[in-house]
Amino acid sequence: MYYVATDVGAILLSTYLATFIPLLPPFLQVIAWPLHWTVAGSFMLGAWLIGHDCGHHAFSDYKWLNDVIGFFLHSAMLTPYFSWKYSHTSHHANTGSTERQVVFLVKKKDALPWHARYTDNPPLRVLNLTISLFIGWPLYLTFNVSGRTYDSFANHFYPQGPNFTRRQRAKVLLSDLGVTSVAYAIYRLTLSTSLSWMLCIYGLPLLFANAWIVAISYLNHIHPALPHYDEGEWDWMRGTMSTVNRDFGWWNYFSHHITDGHVAHHLFPTMPHYHVMEATEAIKPILGEYYLLDRTPVWRALYRETKECLFVAPEKVRKGVHWFGSLVEEKAG
Repeated sequence: MYYVATDVGAILLSTYLATFIPLLPPFLQVIAWPLHWTVAGSFMLGAWLIGHDCGHHAFSDYKWLNDVIGFFLHSAMLTPYFSWKYSHTSHHANTGSTERQVVFLVKKKDALPWHARYTDNPPLRVLNLTISLFIGWPLYLTFNVSGRTYDSFANHFYPQGPNFTRRQRAKVLLSDLGVTSVAYAIYRLTLSTSLSWMLCIYGLPLLFANAWIVAISYLNHIHPALPHYDEGEWDWMRGTMSTVNRDFGWWNYFSHHITDGHVAHHLFPTMPHYHVMEATEAIKPILGEYYLLDRTPVWRALYRETKECLFVAPEKVRKGVHWFGSLVEEKAG
């Protein structure tokens, strides 16, 4: 609860202070607004990740308290708590699988679209990254973009979708109610203020947080040194070890160390985030060469992985093991 109070308190304080920004001279507003978006968005990321802990029942020994805190934190940031909790549980259960992974499902080389050879170039990589960071999260929730393929339409808001069981449907509806209630409150506040005001106070900090959610999720699971496995070779432990820790400096604080403690998180998902670095230090000597840490700066890592991890191809020696590849390497060869 200390972390909830810290993150939510910082968001509220930044929002309160932002109400005075229009009183500043224009040249100071140009500095103050981006500062609010960055500060509030960073602590929004932290609050969202506490909701993520709640989804793992890593927040409290009491299941009801996990769900209450997680529901309100995620709903406030337009994330359907129970729906995402179910899909994220599936993500942890199928990490590293070439067939069953539910998000950032890797493409096999022979499944690349025909236009890949023409769109895989620096300007379009930057464009694709920009789109993915700023609207990738709502696209995934609403249209299952980058997610696992199902026989029928699937998203995080449709209770009858193929990604939910019959027993989960009621709570998917409850998730919808939470998001709809917050969206309606935002709509009413927008009517009483203005669209530009709501964007500056709430919308752009949320956009900033969403971009980090996508960046962290992507970079902790996509790396040239990470293998993926087909049905014949995959098991939970192999899949779990197909994760990488990333060191983003002081951003590790705002992410509650989901970045540089991601391997331990996958091994022990019900462990609270404030123990993850202690656990990371304990597992390093046990994992040895199987422990992977990359300190590449985030923007450079995003571009590199977009270029070098375009598809996976089977290893020649071990059948069923797949490694990332790029068209750039093939063209050079």
